[in-house]
Amino acid sequence: MALLSFLDRERTLAKPGFNRWLVPPAALAIHLSIGQAYAFSVFNKPLTKLVAVSQLAPNDTLLALSQSKLVDAVKAAPTDWSIPTIGWVFSIAIVFLGLSAAVFGAWLDRVGPRKAMFASALCFGFGFIFGSIGIHTHQFWLLLGGYGVLGGIGLGLGYISPVSTLIKWFPDKPGMATGLAIMGFGGGAMIAAPMSVKLMEHFHAAHNASLGVSDTFLALGVIYLVYMMFGVFTVRIPAPGWLPQGFVPAAHQKKLVSAYNVSVNTASKTPQFWLLWVMLLVNVTAGIGVLSQASPMSQDLFPGRITAGIAGGFVGLLSIANMLGRFGWSSFSDFIGRKATYLVFFLLGPLLYVAIPASGRTQSVALFAFACFVILSMYGGGFATIPAYLRDLFGTRQVGAIHGRLLTAWSAAGIVGPALVSYIGQYQTNHGVPKAHQYDLTMYIMAGLLLIGLICDLLVRPVDAKHHEIDAPVTG
Repeated sequence: MALLSFLDRERTLAKPGFNRWLVPPAALAIHLSIGQAYAFSVFNKPLTKLVAVSQLAPNDTLLALSQSKLVDAVKAAPTDWSIPTIGWVFSIAIVFLGLSAAVFGAWLDRVGPRKAMFASALCFGFGFIFGSIGIHTHQFWLLLGGYGVLGGIGLGLGYISPVSTLIKWFPDKPGMATGLAIMGFGGGAMIAAPMSVKLMEHFHAAHNASLGVSDTFLALGVIYLVYMMFGVFTVRIPAPGWLPQGFVPAAHQKKLVSAYNVSVNTASKTPQFWLLWVMLLVNVTAGIGVLSQASPMSQDLFPGRITAGIAGGFVGLLSIANMLGRFGWSSFSDFIGRKATYLVFFLLGPLLYVAIPASGRTQSVALFAFACFVILSMYGGGFATIPAYLRDLFGTRQVGAIHGRLLTAWSAAGIVGPALVSYIGQYQTNHGVPKAHQYDLTMYIMAGLLLIGLICDLLVRPVDAKHHEIDAPVTG
């Protein structure tokens, strides 16, 4: 009971003189952990060979190979899971990220970030643990329910709780604040991917009849559960009415920055909410169009010049672009405004998507790399800037709940984006389109989607005063 009371919102209030810069590390502890989701693909190939390896004789010489070489050397058994089947684990996790953020957003604003972050740590950590049991017993429903559903709920709770807290601590720099947290989500894979590979190699070496995947899931569940607790125990929220020293809200007031709060139920009925929903949907869908195709696209557009190894390094570079864009664009939005930042995304983006097929025709690797790098920076920047955009329009009181509902656009994009890319690719292949031109139609469609986002952004206006909670003005 003492622990549970420690999680109460009242116990999270910062004392006078508390340094607000101690809050970003707490947020990063959560986002660097749940950012592992972007590294899930390192498990794809090993998960397709579990049964095949378990059927090898104890004295089979293949078992002496390293884990990665063993995965490549063994042919999948008929009962092994396929890549499309495993792909559902990540998709379901992203769907439940958006759904849980929407469902529990209002609860987060009521109980405070500590309790929500604690629930996130439990769900994410135990999602790995149940997933480990599913892998060990080769029960796909356990893996899907563990990592996909339970872990996805942990993703949603963990994603929104630090963001809403940082917005309240940094009313003078809301874009930079959200970028600090969400940058961690983009960069989490850079830690998780090599760590997961090393763990699988370690457990395979210890038990060579195993690929080490279930043991790695178990280890990651414990590691992330413990690390996320650092964020749980160190997070604080500002006292009611707190403002940074020297900060005068009126001096920072801009046309689209509301001086009042709007409740989550009212906000989700306004045209501004749905305009931002569509903007996030198209930005994420378009970004997925490049992110999911970066490696094969680079090799197909520049055959003989970009090898598989170079393509792998290029994907790593795009991960850096994604991470830097989350902090860079959101911080830049504090100077030019959120609407102007999205106008840059939706004006520059279509030109860059059209430049990708052009780079293939002209065989310009530099143009291709530049276009993809900026696109991925804006993909990450869109995620990091949208919470501050919501704060500008609807105030801070229930921004976590409003952000949670808006993230259903991410859930939709997580399904629409890959499906769109997959079906377009299949259509091109069936009609005999050469590999070097199979990405043209996809890129043109993505450019068109961003133009829809441009129209939506241009239509955004300040929220009508009739929706304001008159007795609850924004104070930070």
